Amino acid sequence: MKHSWRADLIAGAVVAVLLIPQSLAYAMLAGLPPQVGLYASLLPLLAYAALGSSPVLGLGPVAVLALMIAQALSGLPAGVTPEAGALVLAAEIGALMALAALLRLDALSSLLSVPALRGFENGATLMIAASQLPVLLGSAAAGFTLPDLARTAMTGGWGLSSTVWGAVALALLLMSRRMGLPLLARLAPLLLLLGAMALSAFTPAAQGVAQVGALPTLALPLGLPSLDRALWLQLLPSAALVALMAFVSSFAVSESLAQRRGEKLLPAAELRGLAAANLVAAVSGGMPVAGSFSRSILLHEAGSRTRWTLVFVAAFMALAMLLLAGPLAHLPKPVLAATIVVAVLGGFTLRHYAEAWRYARAEGLLMAAVSTTVLLWSAGAALALGVVGSIALLIQRTAQPHVARLGRVPGTQHYRNVERYAVECQPEVVGLRIDESLVFTNARGLVDAVLARVQEHRERVGAPARVLLLMAPVNHIDVSGLTALQELRAALAAEGLRLELSEVKGPVLDRLRAVGWLEAQDVSLYLSHHEGMQAGEHALRPSLADMDAPGQL
Repeated sequence: MKHSWRADLIAGAVVAVLLIPQSLAYAMLAGLPPQVGLYASLLPLLAYAALGSSPVLGLGPVAVLALMIAQALSGLPAGVTPEAGALVLAAEIGALMALAALLRLDALSSLLSVPALRGFENGATLMIAASQLPVLLGSAAAGFTLPDLARTAMTGGWGLSSTVWGAVALALLLMSRRMGLPLLARLAPLLLLLGAMALSAFTPAAQGVAQVGALPTLALPLGLPSLDRALWLQLLPSAALVALMAFVSSFAVSESLAQRRGEKLLPAAELRGLAAANLVAAVSGGMPVAGSFSRSILLHEAGSRTRWTLVFVAAFMALAMLLLAGPLAHLPKPVLAATIVVAVLGGFTLRHYAEAWRYARAEGLLMAAVSTTVLLWSAGAALALGVVGSIALLIQRTAQPHVARLGRVPGTQHYRNVERYAVECQPEVVGLRIDESLVFTNARGLVDAVLARVQEHRERVGAPARVLLLMAPVNHIDVSGLTALQELRAALAAEGLRLELSEVKGPVLDRLRAVGWLEAQDVSLYLSHHEGMQAGEHALRPSLADMDAPGQL
């Protein structure tokens, strides 16, 4: 226990160093005062530590969510401040996550496929970097899409002093990363901010450069968010998208690290923890929070053992609030923008696009389309496209069930695809393998797929008397799938063929027996496919497979 506390304390100190500049920067990115990022890094961490399940999820403000928050708050009604809107957004996100946890909807993490998630994150990364260019250059241009930035850039100039500050900050941060000293790279953003604040406060070097400005007293503004019904309704669609992205991205990070550490992650607990964190942010002056990949990796590498690490992170953040209240007023905004650009671009890569394109072009196109939508339209539209595209590709892949014709590998009891192996087939029985669960998305294609394989067998091997379906890959049969099986039995009976099943999984068999389906349809059942094939075995004929070496099943 003593070593665990020591490890958690050290990990908390390391991550707090990174979280301080990120909290300030991501609040600014979301169009919020810097102190809001600090508030979001205090009590929300304690709430997750109490209810979450991952000891290494680096909770707090996140760059991708900051972009979505900024877009959500861009059309607030007159008289509503961004801070008030952020509190309502955090409350709605927390409430939606809590409802999902109550209804056990943690499977929502599957709504966004990996290509869609990576496409969104890469697109948001580029857009975040692009949105900081005007700040680095001292330009009045602004916007959350490339067309908006280009349009406003035509009417605004740039400032030499701001450009110099931004360029120097970028150079120092990049240099710290390339020196090969991990500790220096982690400390560099904080050291840069401290140095820039000191230089700006005690020298005239920052004259003419936009600064963060005087902050209010950094005391937690505890209280309920606005209860304006119209405001809640206006932000609800954006809150749903941000909540989905926050949960999916956070769960992906924590699950990946849990597998690496050999730990068990509880999806329902993750939902509860994230819900509590956002609800607490809504009543403590913060902004919506989620798990950060960079901070989570750092927690893992720093040796975090338990969720007490987040408690220590919050304690160090509280100390930072007390120490930084005055100096933050002198922080040049170009320096803060530089820390954002370097932080987000550090995780950007084109490799994922190339890999997805080579492996599955449709998913590669989805990834590119989601990224493009973030850049040209909006983060919300891109996330919606990612969800719809992921579901559409799933339906497209499962719309036609894959049915393989099987033959026996000579001298064995193993049966493989005749198109991939040199196997032997029996004339009087067609051995087939159903490679999908039979559900409403593919049920209509079952009869045609099986009859096509039967005709192929008839032409190449001989006239069969029965069709034996190997059902081992079938994990589920819904009512549509059951109806398709009945239609298949009738279609085969019309051709004088008998339908038989082998190796039906227990849960599937339980459902069939519960309704007496096998008896009612007069369908034989075999424990093994080999047993079913031998039930009417005659002379074996080799298949026409033109592949002698084993391949994929």
